[in-house]
Amino acid sequence: MIKQVASNTTKEMDKAIESTRREFSKIQTGRAKPALLDGIKAEYYGALTPINQMAKISAPEARQLLISPFDKTALEDIEKAILKSDLGLNPNNDGDVIRINIPQLTEERRKDLVKVVKKKAEEGKIVIRNIRRDANSELEALENDGDISEDNYRRGLDNIQEITDEYIAKIDELLENKTADIMEV
Repeated sequence: MIKQVASNTTKEMDKAIESTRREFSKIQTGRAKPALLDGIKAEYYGALTPINQMAKISAPEARQLLISPFDKTALEDIEKAILKSDLGLNPNNDGDVIRINIPQLTEERRKDLVKVVKKKAEEGKIVIRNIRRDANSELEALENDGDISEDNYRRGLDNIQEITDEYIAKIDELLENKTADIMEV
């Protein structure tokens, strides 16, 4: 039973790491990446649709994104969605495709982005700690029901803490790499 709790905890924490990784990929580092637009949805025939499902997004140059909609009537909606997003990008619509030039990051903007990344990392750590709390509660319930002994309960708590420490270290590593990526000129 303890192994099952640990296994479920590991699976949930893997999801938290992946979520943090996705959040980090949305933060621009001065280079054009199609993943930058992953979270943006545009109005399309009355429904909010992710841009990457409405158009082909590519990076033909290091500092430019090219958005080629499958349906040309969606150009303006995509452009509006990008302008509304908090990415601070200015799309250029030429009637056929949308080009987005990624501006060179200033030192001040880099520092702001590092703060955003640290906040996202802390949110990831909070999720991991909540998963730990749920696992500990599960172990406590098993002990209270008499399904496991007190010694096994203590071992289980120690095991869950080791797993938690491992995943917190993974988030710290992701944070360190993203910070270095942002601060690179």
